[in-house]
Amino acid sequence: MIFVGDDWAEAHHDVYVCDEAGTKLAARRVPEGIGGIAVLHELVAGHAEDPGEVVIGIETDRGLWVQALVETGYVVYAINPRAASRYRDRHTLSGAKSDPGDAKMLAELVRTDRHNHRQVAGDTALAEGVKVLARAHQTLIWERTRATNRLRSSLREYFPAALETFDELAHRDTLAVLAKAATPTEAAKLTPGKIRTVLRNAGRRRNIETRADAIAAGLRTEALRAPGPVETAHGATTRATVAIVVELNAQIEKLAGELADHFEQHPDSDIYLSLPGIGVVLGARMLGEFGDDPNRYANAKSRKNYAGTSPITRASGTRSVVLARFVRNPRLADALDQGAFCSLSWSPGARLFYDQRRANGDSHHMALRALANRWVGIMHGCVQNRCRYDEHTAWAHRSDVDTKRIEQAA
Repeated sequence: MIFVGDDWAEAHHDVYVCDEAGTKLAARRVPEGIGGIAVLHELVAGHAEDPGEVVIGIETDRGLWVQALVETGYVVYAINPRAASRYRDRHTLSGAKSDPGDAKMLAELVRTDRHNHRQVAGDTALAEGVKVLARAHQTLIWERTRATNRLRSSLREYFPAALETFDELAHRDTLAVLAKAATPTEAAKLTPGKIRTVLRNAGRRRNIETRADAIAAGLRTEALRAPGPVETAHGATTRATVAIVVELNAQIEKLAGELADHFEQHPDSDIYLSLPGIGVVLGARMLGEFGDDPNRYANAKSRKNYAGTSPITRASGTRSVVLARFVRNPRLADALDQGAFCSLSWSPGARLFYDQRRANGDSHHMALRALANRWVGIMHGCVQNRCRYDEHTAWAHRSDVDTKRIEQAA
C-alpha cells in the first residue's frame, strides 16, 4: 500500500506520497486537469502495481478531479477540512502551514487514521445528476427568499401600503402590480380596471374583480410619504428587484421540471415517494444528499449520524449532556425537517409519535427532530430491503395500544 496526500487548489495540486512505514517516496506539485492526472498516475505507478493499493486523502468529495481518481480505482477518502485542521495540530504547535505540508499531513492521516473517516461514496451518475439539480433548485429558492427580504425592507421605507396589501411578495400578482406601480404616486393612478388587466396578464383566472378592488383600496391607504426624489429612487430599486424575482420564479419552475424528470428515472424514486408527506422535490433532495451507494451506510445508525438527526452525548466525569447535532449537512437537514412536518398530516404513526414527545415535554422542534430521526431509520430499512413504505410495518414496534390507535386512524 502507498498513501497519497492531495492538497488541492484551483490551478494546481500538491501531492505527497509515502509508504506504510511513513517513509517519503515522492512529493510534487501537479497542474489541474488531464495533464495533472497523467503526472499523478506516473508518480504512483512506480510504487504500486494496482490502483487498489493507492489510498488518497483529499479535502473534497466532488469535482472532476475526484471523479477521475475514483474511476481510476484509487481508494479515495474525503477528509473534512475541520478534521484536517485538528489533525494538523497533532504535528505542529507553531501554527505553520503550507500546501506541501498539508499534502504530507493528509497522507499521514489516511495512513494511520483512515478507519475513522468516510471513503468517497460510489454513487451512480444518475444520483449525482439528481443531487446537482436538487441543490441548484434549492439555491435558487434561497436566492428568491433573499431578494424578497430585500424587497420587503425597501417597501417598508417608502411604501408600507404595499406590505399591507400583499402577503406574498414573490407571488405573481404582487410582482405584476409592483412592476406596473412601484411607488405610491404610481399606485394612486392605477384604477381597478387597469389592475384587472395586470392580473389577467400575470395569469390569474379567478376572483379577478374582487382581488383588483382589494388591491386598489389597499394601495390607496393613507400613509406617510417619502420626498419625491427618494420615492423615485426607491421605485427604481423596487422594479429592479421585482425583475430579479420574476426571473428567479421562472428558473425555479424550469429547474423543478428538470429535477422531476431526473428523479423519476432513478430506481429508488418509488421508495422515497412512498414515504408519507414526501413529494418529488423533497424526495429528490433526500436521494441526492444520501446518495445511492448501497455500501455507504453500515446500518441505520450510520445513516442517522450522517443526516445529523441523531443526538450526541458529551460526558465528562459525573456530568453527561445529550445535545442536538449542529455540525451537519444543512440541505439534508432542511429536507428531513420539512418531510417530518409534512408526515404529521399523512401518517397516523408519525402523528402519534410527535404527540407523545410533546406530551413528555419536548418543544415543537425537539419533537420534530426526533421524528425526523425515526424517519431516517425507516427510510434506511426501505432502501436496504428494496421495499415501499408500509404504515403498519414501520410503527409495529410501538405498544399494542399505540398500534391499535394507528390502525384506527389509518
